[in-house]
Amino acid sequence: MSGVTDAYEMVVGLEVHVQLKTRTKAFCGCSTEYGAPPNTNTCPVCLALPGALPVLNEHAVLLATRTALALGCTVNPVSVFARKNYFYPDLPKGYQISQFDKPLALGGCVQIGIREDQSPITIGVTRVHMEEDAGKSIHDRFSGATAIDLNRAGVPLIEIVSEPDMRTHEEAGAYLRVLKQLLEYMDVSDVSMEEGSLRVDANVSARIRGETELGTKTEVKNMNSFSGVERALQSEFARQCALLASGGTVVQQTMIWDGATVRPARAKEGSHDYRYFPEPDLPPLILDTDWIAKVRHDLPESPDARRARFKSEYGLGDYDVDVLTASPQVAEYFEGVARPSGDAKAAANWVMGEVLAALKVNGETLQGFRVRPADLASLLEMIAGDKLTHTAAKQVFASMVKTGDRAEQVAEREGLLKVGDDGQLATWLEEVLAEHPAEAQRFASGERKLQGVLVGAVMKKSKGRADAKKLNQLLAERFPA
Repeated sequence: MSGVTDAYEMVVGLEVHVQLKTRTKAFCGCSTEYGAPPNTNTCPVCLALPGALPVLNEHAVLLATRTALALGCTVNPVSVFARKNYFYPDLPKGYQISQFDKPLALGGCVQIGIREDQSPITIGVTRVHMEEDAGKSIHDRFSGATAIDLNRAGVPLIEIVSEPDMRTHEEAGAYLRVLKQLLEYMDVSDVSMEEGSLRVDANVSARIRGETELGTKTEVKNMNSFSGVERALQSEFARQCALLASGGTVVQQTMIWDGATVRPARAKEGSHDYRYFPEPDLPPLILDTDWIAKVRHDLPESPDARRARFKSEYGLGDYDVDVLTASPQVAEYFEGVARPSGDAKAAANWVMGEVLAALKVNGETLQGFRVRPADLASLLEMIAGDKLTHTAAKQVFASMVKTGDRAEQVAEREGLLKVGDDGQLATWLEEVLAEHPAEAQRFASGERKLQGVLVGAVMKKSKGRADAKKLNQLLAERFPA
């Protein structure tokens, strides 16, 4: 198949639907809580009962505008909501309130990098518009029947539509990962693909390499992971290439990705099929230019800006910066450790090592993590102040993870403070020499590589509390070269 696909170029544009982080729905006061019992977060507005009128959620407008500005879009002072007419069981009104010819924002871009030896690639953003979500069809609740849960109906969404600027499945995956991170940093969505708050539709076409005219596209839906998007694009591109190479014609249609292959779902609608017209129950959305300027001024720090600042302010290398800025939560936790401790490199090592490892093992997030940044900073200060050995510090940290106690409390309670008393060190050393007479004799005879073995044995006996520097000095005095 690779021989067939080599003759063609993939062209991809993505439509990303993002559920906004609001407590209530787009046009009513119903909760957006995920996981509530079916059809409990509903009211006459989102059930489309006669006489019910929509009222726009102001916070949803703020989050949508913040996203558009973060993407470099031009926010339109006037945008219009429209009715997008189509009929599915999970759309009780028979239409979706969306935006069409006058969306919230236009233009913008996302920069991605595939390999370090390549220049960044700019992916254009065509538009950002607001809309409401539909309900959810559930096919596995009752045998031979489809159930409808309308809790999601009316949940506020934005749709981010890219230009067809991506040429490989890797570029599409990179675009989605950069976009997801930006949305997290802007704090506009929880971007959970598992809960459906980030969903991707991919438009893909194939054309002979060197041509500029776009081929006929298909739209692949039902993808619940970025890796799934990449695999679906590969599968659909290969299908189109084989079809074109055999003299066939690609038909514009909607495809379903089932995790292994793509299959046709229905003919692809055009805008005329939806019979858009302005929503008569909502006035145009008019945004004051001063308000837009304030939203721009108040934008949270972007991932790119934070990476640059971590390099300059903390003197960290590229690898450390990439790990520590992967999510805003990790970045904020790191700074909460680095600033009070005064040792950015030590803070980075502990956050990337012990902290992330503990979260992974326990299946936790930083939101519920028992070790507060200030307490980890205190632990690092105890190491720097020669109060704890690194071995003992790891034991203290493990106890802090379980109990949430401060480092000083744990160290004192568990007797882990560093021991620098020459008498106690000498006692431990003599016990180790007596327990390892062969190694002691070889060391005394000049086999200096055994020094680490003997020091390690003392550290084990002292449960990591012995001052290794002083211990080495005692050994040197006990067995002069």
